[in-house]
Amino acid sequence: MNSFITGGSRGIGRAIVLKMVEKGAGCAFTYASNKKAAEETIKLAKEINSKIKVKSYQMELKDPDAVEKTIDQAISDFEDIDAVVNNAAVVKNNAAALMSNEEWDEVIATNLSGPFYTSRSFLMHFISNKKGRIINISSLAQDGCSGQANYAASKSGLVGLTKTLAKEYGVKGITSNVVVVGYVPTDMTDDNMAEDLKKFWLQHCPLKKVGSPEDIANLVAFLASEEARFINGEVIRVSGGLTYAP
Repeated sequence: MNSFITGGSRGIGRAIVLKMVEKGAGCAFTYASNKKAAEETIKLAKEINSKIKVKSYQMELKDPDAVEKTIDQAISDFEDIDAVVNNAAVVKNNAAALMSNEEWDEVIATNLSGPFYTSRSFLMHFISNKKGRIINISSLAQDGCSGQANYAASKSGLVGLTKTLAKEYGVKGITSNVVVVGYVPTDMTDDNMAEDLKKFWLQHCPLKKVGSPEDIANLVAFLASEEARFINGEVIRVSGGLTYAP
């Protein structure tokens, strides 16, 4: 089994790459610009299993031509890809009335259009194989989150995209599911989440603790496996029981 993970150089994406390698799956993963972080992910993966193939690709997720070219190269390099994980995302927070066109466009292009371009580029390959896994990473913000109209819209849009792919391509042996992430400390949340919001999520989470990237990676690895073959079009929360954002 081989997988393709967007945004695999850090945070949740890196945890997914490492979990896939632990499970014996080859991994192609993308990064936006931090080549050093991508090399660190490969190093960590090789420490887990030096025999598993792991390769990084710099990719501009907002460019459909770049996405298609990168995916064609990955399929060629790995000979086959069985699962795609749309994990990469950006945050540009602002109140809706003050949000610039650029802030809106950047987030929608990266977080929603990018996963569409990536999934579309794999569909014919999956159809040819009569199997495939599409796993999209969303957030509790998908139900609305103050200061994140762009991010919330992008993550909500992923749900509609996923359910549509599940209906259109389930008959072809392709499953599509969404993993909804609660509060998981990463570089992105550390840089972009207000301290009050972190405290709110911790206070209202029934488990009274935060998640880890590995918690997300465990579910992703399962959804990518043969054991999850009858799970399709589902939205699964990994949030410690927390169901909303303020």
